[in-house]
Amino acid sequence: MLKAIIFGAPGAGKGTYASRLQTKLGVDVISMGDIFRELVKEKSELSSKVKSYMEKGALVPDDVVVEVLKAHLAKISKGKGFILDGFPRTLEQAKKLDTITKIDVIMQLIVPDWIIIERLSTRRICKNCGTVYNVKFLKPKVEGVCDKCEGPLYQRSDDNPETIKNRLKVYQEQTSPLIAFYKEKKVPFIELETKTLDQPPDLMVEKLLAELKKRNLA
Repeated sequence: MLKAIIFGAPGAGKGTYASRLQTKLGVDVISMGDIFRELVKEKSELSSKVKSYMEKGALVPDDVVVEVLKAHLAKISKGKGFILDGFPRTLEQAKKLDTITKIDVIMQLIVPDWIIIERLSTRRICKNCGTVYNVKFLKPKVEGVCDKCEGPLYQRSDDNPETIKNRLKVYQEQTSPLIAFYKEKKVPFIELETKTLDQPPDLMVEKLLAELKKRNLA
């Protein structure tokens, strides 16, 4: 049973690779962003707690984020693995996660900034299902329309070069302590490096699968 974290800067391909691994491995992909979006639609004590922070524009505290994650993990079928995408984001979250479950492997996506800036500035996302496209390298069959659900595609307001550079800086500051934390704990790392702008996602996923098989995790 795979218990993995996928790390990578915004635009590194975390969601793209995780969704393909989900299909091939039969694991659950846990994206905290998606979970929060679904949670606020519910009527529960936990959703009210999360909503109160989001409505103020405040960051949801680590203990609440972990509470949300625990509730989601409890819903996963017994014996089914998972890939965490977008969690942990802080050292405190990583320490709290360590008390909940053991992580088998970290998949770290290494992508140069210039590739990320080009990718994100040409990225489009489905408003309905969240599927990610790119107007240059991963086009939908019909321009502006999602292949999966026929929902409209849009460009995020923060997918512009200056904002992307700032997001990359924040990511590096946040993630460096996390990488050090897991390396100190001797958690195995799979480092997947992208060197070209048009690297096919399926090729990269096959490389990840090969590395997971070497470790008897796939």
